[in-house]
Amino acid sequence: MNKESWLAVGAHSDDVEIGMSGTIAIHTANGGKVSICDLTRAELSSNGTVELRKEEAGHAAEVIGVSERLNLELPDRGLLMKEEYILAIVSLIRRKKPDCLFIPYWEDRHPDHGNCSRLAEEAAFSAGVRKIIDPDNLPPHRVKKIYYYFINGFHKPQLLVDVSSVYEKKKAALQCYKSQFVKQDDSFDTPLVNGYIESVSAREKMFGHEAGVDYAEGFMMKKPLLLKKL
Repeated sequence: MNKESWLAVGAHSDDVEIGMSGTIAIHTANGGKVSICDLTRAELSSNGTVELRKEEAGHAAEVIGVSERLNLELPDRGLLMKEEYILAIVSLIRRKKPDCLFIPYWEDRHPDHGNCSRLAEEAAFSAGVRKIIDPDNLPPHRVKKIYYYFINGFHKPQLLVDVSSVYEKKKAALQCYKSQFVKQDDSFDTPLVNGYIESVSAREKMFGHEAGVDYAEGFMMKKPLLLKKL
């Protein structure tokens, strides 16, 4: 599993870090390859700027060992089920050829997160269909597994990953997004600047307790997980 290629997709930079940066840090430390793609530039975020968010995203990716971060520059709050958006993600999947695709859990208070999940699901299926032509005219690629990570909310996961050993890295990656998670003099008052990192840590401490470890990240699947040995 350590040599699998992963593609993690989020609607906005910081989505992937919230949901699974600990799991990514473990994978990259063990020699795995991970690419992150943010679908939008988060241009409608209440705090920060596009330029600052891009800089923060780059620093966060470095913290967890991700060498490649992409952005499709689709419209923030405009992630609608459009063929051109699906095909843009098809092209991304075919270009990166990931073994595993990680996308947001489909139930989330932010509509962009659920829409991102649905767009990526459609694209993952279409990427494996030979006669579907993407903008770059790339050959088909079929993703082996799709996992869904949590952003907002406290859901009951089907799969837990022990991230206790790298949890300080996860917190460091989230703290790179000062414009989003740190209340400043000119901050617009949103849930993100009111103890959001602490709430994420509380969720993952609770997940950890369920598995008898300090911290765990939770995931969902739509297909059964096959184990070769119990």
